[in-house]
Amino acid sequence: MTANRDHSVNALRQHFQSKISLTPTETEELLAAFREKILKKKQILLKPGQVAEVRNYVASGGLRAYVLDKDGNDQTIQFAVEDWWISDYNSYVTRQPATMFVEAFEDSIVLQLDYETEMKLKKSNHAFETIFRMMAERSAAFQQRRIILAITQSAQERYAEFQKRYPSLSHRLPQYALATYLGMTKEFLSKIRNNRVK
Repeated sequence: MTANRDHSVNALRQHFQSKISLTPTETEELLAAFREKILKKKQILLKPGQVAEVRNYVASGGLRAYVLDKDGNDQTIQFAVEDWWISDYNSYVTRQPATMFVEAFEDSIVLQLDYETEMKLKKSNHAFETIFRMMAERSAAFQQRRIILAITQSAQERYAEFQKRYPSLSHRLPQYALATYLGMTKEFLSKIRNNRVK
């Protein structure tokens, strides 16, 4: 096991231990199913048209998922930094072609679990089924909250909420990516950051 992989696997071990009680044997079986992938900044992990074969746990660095609008501008759908997960989940679950790009915005290390292996794990052990169900429920709750905030809050309020929840993250993200994630232009985000919005 390389030093990088050792660090990555330990991070994932702690992640799972914080969610559910597993025996040491179960923990090692689950961790052994993941494969490490090292990504360079701007490296594309998934493109539209491909089927998302893996879910990705971010051990270090940062990734984002985005779509291209009718004018060819990218619109950020999701971010993932250390201890978060990312994929095109609609493609991963339905086995249909992806509609999103997944790209590293920093040099990153991810641990990947492929779909077939996940299905076997869930079939073999109820504890594994529970882990992935909990992850799906949390993801659904997060997406619902994001939709509600997009409908009910102003741009300034959405930025303030993001800053409150992720104080160290907004300075790591490309400004254009954060702007589209929050539903505004890069120029308007710059005005908010500089307190120039009237």
